[in-house]
Amino acid sequence: MADASITKQALASSLKALMQEMSFSKISISHICDRCSMNRQSFYYHFRDKYELLNWIFDMDFLELLQKENGGDRPEGIVVLCNILYANRDFYRSAFSVQGQNSLADHVREIALPLMKDKLAGALPDDDPAFYLDFFLDTLLGAIFRWIMDANPEPPETFIPHFFSCILSMAKYITKKYDL
Repeated sequence: MADASITKQALASSLKALMQEMSFSKISISHICDRCSMNRQSFYYHFRDKYELLNWIFDMDFLELLQKENGGDRPEGIVVLCNILYANRDFYRSAFSVQGQNSLADHVREIALPLMKDKLAGALPDDDPAFYLDFFLDTLLGAIFRWIMDANPEPPETFIPHFFSCILSMAKYITKKYDL
């Protein structure tokens, strides 16, 4: 592992440990650096702020699982996202409680938007595809975030089939009801 990667992993481990002890809002760069015996200069060489570190942790989790995961007949990114969140649910519950600018929820949405746009290419109505894409993505992510924020979320093996069944059931209902 390259030195930069080792340093980033140490900072990430430090942040994860601190988030088990206190809220993200109370964690400072000094706390993170002290925990892993690094100086602030090392932190700022790799990350702009603690939000960027938090997003980097998610990115590494997501990319690692995405490379291993075989999505089968379901959208691979959603399966991977659910598996990551559930496997690290205590950490991600704390991370998603951070609201506002630079939040992890916004970061996940930024990653998901081009993936969803690519998956739905040609399937969105021509009148305002951005509206439909935003609506669909907000609905999907909202359901996933609500699921993982639950005190005892059902395992992904149960949640994911429910999730997709709900989407398909609603699509069939709407299509039938409105004769589409």
